[in-house]
Amino acid sequence: MSDVIAVLKASAPRRAMGVGMLAILGALLVYLAMVETPGELTYTVFMIIVGVAALYNARRMWFATGVELQLTNEALTSSTGELVCRVDQIEKVDRGMFAFKPSNGFLIKLKEPMPRGWAPGIWWRVGTRIGVGGVTAPAEGKMLADTLSAMVAKRDGVID
Repeated sequence: MSDVIAVLKASAPRRAMGVGMLAILGALLVYLAMVETPGELTYTVFMIIVGVAALYNARRMWFATGVELQLTNEALTSSTGELVCRVDQIEKVDRGMFAFKPSNGFLIKLKEPMPRGWAPGIWWRVGTRIGVGGVTAPAEGKMLADTLSAMVAKRDGVID
């Protein structure tokens, strides 16, 4: 197994804030649907469904943000062993202002599509794009993106 080059994990205050906001939103929607009935049954059911979904996602985010991403010479994986992507599959890393990326994060463009994946607040993967970031520390995200960019540039012969 390769040595870990860089690590990206959720910062505690951002983790608590993200999970807390989702949980409060879910609880408020369910509470309002029960106490202040909007008039029609369809609105009440809609508010309950969205509220329960928000509570479910808050729970999912809590567990997902307890995991860290680890970069090795071969791959970007989670600390549970889940493969996010292999370094040789990366076409480019984009930290630009107009990139469709998570907060404090970056976008990875792959050469070939991979199955969808999602760890709320940490990373998501759809087709050939991977968004990394969310409730992560900005400095760690920048360092991981820069390291990945340098690895890709070295592999492609852009730098020595």
